[in-house]
Amino acid sequence: MTLMRFDPFRELDRVAERTLSGAARALYSMPMEAFRRGDQFMVLMDLPGVSRDDIDLTIERNVVSVRVRRAPVHQEGDEVIIDERPYGEFARQLFLGDNLDPDRMSADVSDGVLTLTIPVSEASKPRRVALGSAGSSGSSGDAGSAGAPSHAGPTAATGSGTASAAGPSSAV
Repeated sequence: MTLMRFDPFRELDRVAERTLSGAARALYSMPMEAFRRGDQFMVLMDLPGVSRDDIDLTIERNVVSVRVRRAPVHQEGDEVIIDERPYGEFARQLFLGDNLDPDRMSADVSDGVLTLTIPVSEASKPRRVALGSAGSSGSSGDAGSAGAPSHAGPTAATGSGTASAAGPSSAV
Protein backbone atom coordinates (compact mmCIF):
# COMPACT_ATOMS: atom_id res chain seq x y z
CA MET A 1 0.00 0.00 0.00
CA THR A 2 1.31 3.43 -0.87
CA LEU A 3 0.28 6.75 0.57
CA MET A 4 -0.93 9.44 -1.76
CA ARG A 5 0.90 12.69 -1.14
CA PHE A 6 -1.92 14.84 -2.52
CA ASP A 7 -5.63 14.13 -2.66
CA PRO A 8 -7.54 17.25 -3.76
CA PHE A 9 -10.80 16.16 -2.10
CA ARG A 10 -9.14 15.38 1.22
CA GLU A 11 -7.26 18.67 1.01
CA LEU A 12 -10.60 20.47 0.45
CA ASP A 13 -12.05 18.70 3.50
CA ARG A 14 -9.03 19.71 5.55
CA VAL A 15 -9.31 23.37 4.52
CA ALA A 16 -13.06 23.36 5.29
CA GLU A 17 -12.36 21.79 8.70
CA ARG A 18 -9.85 24.48 9.59
CA THR A 19 -12.22 27.29 8.62
CA LEU A 20 -15.09 26.03 10.77
CA SER A 21 -15.87 27.78 14.01
CA GLY A 22 -14.12 26.72 17.19
CA ALA A 23 -17.38 25.25 18.53
CA ALA A 24 -17.67 22.73 15.73
CA ARG A 25 -14.01 21.78 16.11
CA ALA A 26 -14.45 21.34 19.87
CA LEU A 27 -17.32 18.93 19.35
CA TYR A 28 -15.35 16.99 16.81
CA SER A 29 -12.31 16.88 19.05
CA MET A 30 -13.96 16.17 22.40
CA PRO A 31 -16.81 13.68 21.89
CA MET A 32 -18.84 13.27 25.05
CA GLU A 33 -21.14 10.70 26.65
CA ALA A 34 -23.29 11.41 29.73
CA PHE A 35 -25.60 9.15 31.69
CA ARG A 36 -27.06 8.61 35.15
CA ARG A 37 -25.96 5.61 37.18
CA GLY A 38 -27.85 5.33 40.45
CA ASP A 39 -27.29 8.49 42.50
CA GLN A 40 -24.60 9.99 40.27
CA PHE A 41 -24.12 11.35 36.79
CA MET A 42 -21.19 10.18 34.72
CA VAL A 43 -19.70 12.30 31.94
CA LEU A 44 -17.00 10.79 29.73
CA MET A 45 -14.98 12.77 27.18
CA ASP A 46 -12.59 11.25 24.68
CA LEU A 47 -9.23 13.04 24.79
CA PRO A 48 -6.75 10.82 22.93
CA GLY A 49 -3.18 12.06 22.95
CA VAL A 50 -3.81 14.62 25.72
CA SER A 51 -1.69 14.42 28.88
CA ARG A 52 -3.00 15.21 32.39
CA ASP A 53 -0.99 18.44 32.41
CA ASP A 54 -2.83 19.68 29.31
CA ILE A 55 -6.32 19.37 30.86
CA ASP A 56 -7.78 22.36 32.69
CA LEU A 57 -10.98 21.54 34.59
CA THR A 58 -12.81 24.28 36.52
CA ILE A 59 -16.18 24.68 38.24
CA GLU A 60 -17.93 27.99 38.79
CA ARG A 61 -21.37 27.71 40.38
CA ASN A 62 -23.12 25.14 38.21
CA VAL A 63 -20.85 25.43 35.14
CA VAL A 64 -18.09 22.89 34.55
CA SER A 65 -15.49 24.05 32.00
CA VAL A 66 -13.06 21.67 30.33
CA ARG A 67 -10.16 23.10 28.29
CA VAL A 68 -7.56 20.88 26.70
CA ARG A 69 -4.48 21.46 24.58
CA ARG A 70 -3.33 18.93 22.02
CA ALA A 71 -0.06 19.61 20.22
CA PRO A 72 1.03 17.95 17.00
CA VAL A 73 3.65 15.25 17.35
CA HIS A 74 5.48 16.13 14.15
CA GLN A 75 8.30 18.64 14.45
CA GLU A 76 9.60 21.39 12.23
CA GLY A 77 11.49 19.88 9.34
CA ASP A 78 9.39 16.68 9.28
CA GLU A 79 7.80 15.84 5.95
CA VAL A 80 4.12 15.47 6.84
CA ILE A 81 2.34 13.04 4.55
CA ILE A 82 -1.08 12.96 6.24
CA ASP A 83 -2.28 15.08 9.16
CA GLU A 84 -5.94 14.45 10.02
CA ARG A 85 -5.63 14.67 13.78
CA PRO A 86 -7.13 17.83 15.29
CA TYR A 87 -4.82 19.83 17.50
CA GLY A 88 -4.91 23.15 19.25
CA GLU A 89 -6.95 24.30 22.24
CA PHE A 90 -10.48 22.97 22.69
CA ALA A 91 -13.15 23.77 25.27
CA ARG A 92 -16.51 22.42 26.41
CA GLN A 93 -18.90 23.67 29.07
CA LEU A 94 -21.45 21.64 30.98
CA PHE A 95 -24.33 23.38 32.71
CA LEU A 96 -25.32 21.29 35.72
CA GLY A 97 -28.91 21.09 36.90
CA ASP A 98 -29.89 22.10 40.44
CA ASN A 99 -30.31 18.44 41.35
CA LEU A 100 -26.53 17.83 41.09
CA ASP A 101 -23.82 18.57 43.67
CA PRO A 102 -20.82 20.17 41.92
CA ASP A 103 -18.92 20.50 45.24
CA ARG A 104 -18.55 16.71 45.44
CA MET A 105 -17.64 16.19 41.78
CA SER A 106 -14.60 14.03 41.08
CA ALA A 107 -12.54 13.67 37.90
CA ASP A 108 -10.03 11.19 36.55
CA VAL A 109 -8.32 10.57 33.22
CA SER A 110 -7.32 7.12 32.05
CA ASP A 111 -6.54 5.71 28.59
CA GLY A 112 -7.43 9.01 26.91
CA VAL A 113 -10.86 9.28 28.56
CA LEU A 114 -11.72 12.04 31.06
CA THR A 115 -14.38 10.78 33.50
CA LEU A 116 -16.39 13.22 35.62
CA THR A 117 -18.53 11.79 38.42
CA ILE A 118 -21.15 14.21 39.73
CA PRO A 119 -23.35 13.03 42.61
CA VAL A 120 -27.04 13.87 42.90
CA SER A 121 -27.54 16.39 45.72
CA GLU A 122 -28.99 15.07 48.97
CA ALA A 123 -31.96 17.46 48.72
CA SER A 124 -32.89 15.97 45.33
CA LYS A 125 -32.85 12.33 46.42
CA PRO A 126 -36.23 10.73 47.09
CA ARG A 127 -37.05 10.37 50.77
CA ARG A 128 -39.88 8.88 52.77
CA VAL A 129 -42.28 11.17 54.55
CA ALA A 130 -43.99 9.87 57.72
CA LEU A 131 -47.74 9.99 57.60
CA GLY A 132 -49.45 11.60 60.57
CA SER A 133 -52.99 11.96 61.81
CA ALA A 134 -54.87 14.80 60.11
CA GLY A 135 -57.91 14.42 62.42
CA SER A 136 -58.49 15.02 66.12
CA SER A 137 -55.85 15.42 68.80
CA GLY A 138 -55.38 11.86 70.02
CA SER A 139 -59.06 10.92 70.62
CA SER A 140 -58.91 8.04 68.15
CA GLY A 141 -56.67 6.04 70.45
CA ASP A 142 -53.72 6.19 68.03
CA ALA A 143 -50.80 6.14 70.43
CA GLY A 144 -48.35 5.97 67.52
CA SER A 145 -49.40 9.32 66.08
CA ALA A 146 -48.25 11.49 68.97
CA GLY A 147 -45.56 13.89 67.82
CA ALA A 148 -45.99 12.95 64.17
CA PRO A 149 -46.45 15.73 61.65
CA SER A 150 -50.06 16.43 60.76
CA HIS A 151 -49.35 16.82 57.06
CA ALA A 152 -48.24 14.41 54.41
CA GLY A 153 -47.12 16.34 51.34
CA PRO A 154 -45.29 15.10 48.31
CA THR A 155 -41.54 14.79 48.45
CA ALA A 156 -39.17 16.55 46.13
CA ALA A 157 -38.82 14.48 43.00
CA THR A 158 -35.47 13.81 41.44
CA GLY A 159 -35.04 15.33 38.04
CA SER A 160 -34.02 13.13 35.21
CA GLY A 161 -31.20 15.15 33.70
CA THR A 162 -29.95 14.49 30.24
CA ALA A 163 -26.91 15.71 28.39
CA SER A 164 -26.89 17.00 24.89
CA ALA A 165 -23.79 17.13 22.80
CA ALA A 166 -25.47 19.40 20.27
CA GLY A 167 -23.11 22.27 21.02
CA PRO A 168 -20.02 23.15 22.96
CA SER A 169 -22.25 23.88 25.94
CA SER A 170 -24.37 21.04 27.27
CA ALA A 171 -26.88 20.82 30.07
CA VAL A 172 -26.62 17.91 32.45
